[in-house]
Amino acid sequence: MTTIKRVRRRKLLMNKLKHKYRLVFFNDNTFEEVWHLRLSLLNVLSVVGTVSVFLVTVVVILMAFTPLREFIPGYPNQSMQTTIVHNALRLDSLENEIRIRDQYFANLNALISGEEPINFETSKDSAKNFTNIKFTKSVHDSMLRQRIEEEEQFNFSVSSKSKVESSISDMHFFTPIKGIVTNVYSAAESHFGVDIVASPNEVVKASLDGTVTLASWTAETGNIIQLQHQNNVISIYKHNASLLKRIGNIVKAGDAIAIIGNSGELTTGPHLHFELWYNGKPVNPADYIIFN
Repeated sequence: MTTIKRVRRRKLLMNKLKHKYRLVFFNDNTFEEVWHLRLSLLNVLSVVGTVSVFLVTVVVILMAFTPLREFIPGYPNQSMQTTIVHNALRLDSLENEIRIRDQYFANLNALISGEEPINFETSKDSAKNFTNIKFTKSVHDSMLRQRIEEEEQFNFSVSSKSKVESSISDMHFFTPIKGIVTNVYSAAESHFGVDIVASPNEVVKASLDGTVTLASWTAETGNIIQLQHQNNVISIYKHNASLLKRIGNIVKAGDAIAIIGNSGELTTGPHLHFELWYNGKPVNPADYIIFN
């Protein structure tokens, strides 16, 4: 009996919803019927629901894909979002500096106590594993080495203590990394190098024989390494993911010195920023090295 009552109630409710009503508009003076509309509660609910869903969808789209969302109380504007990102980067840099400082004091206490200090490594921009990278020389690298050795075979000044100073145009540079140049040298825009994009975890190599004079990390350029070469030539490699050499290490042309990365604030993606300085002035690396 209870089930039958429920069925009857449902039928009565559906009949009420489907029951037709007439909405009539009369002329106030002549009482002539101007327009009428037959409606039911079910029609009214359907129309109201459809219009409501449409309005909600339009509002959501406007708020999600137009600048109108900035008028929502508490929603950050473009300037605030930029400030939040910069503050996050500065906070990350500060945490790294604190870690380096704590490790320095730990090493200092270890030395005072007569213990062996902890091995200090330069910071990395990610937790990638670089142990599986193979430092193999390509056929082009071997051909370049062979050509340089043949050219220097009868050059006695190579082993002489008093080496004759030569121009930078007479020097044979080793390509630090093969890739696509995305940003060229421009002294007018204070861009004193070239940006080269290569494969992930690509090895960065020394362009000439030299000595590591800088192997550090900065907030703007990330992991940076600098080499001092003969004839007052300096090469600089920025935005590395990891550094493989330390200050004071002597390297040969073609030796692996870093891993390409995306560290530092002044970067838009994984690449190498490479600079060449001659006699204290920046020069265009593309004039002496072929990167493609």
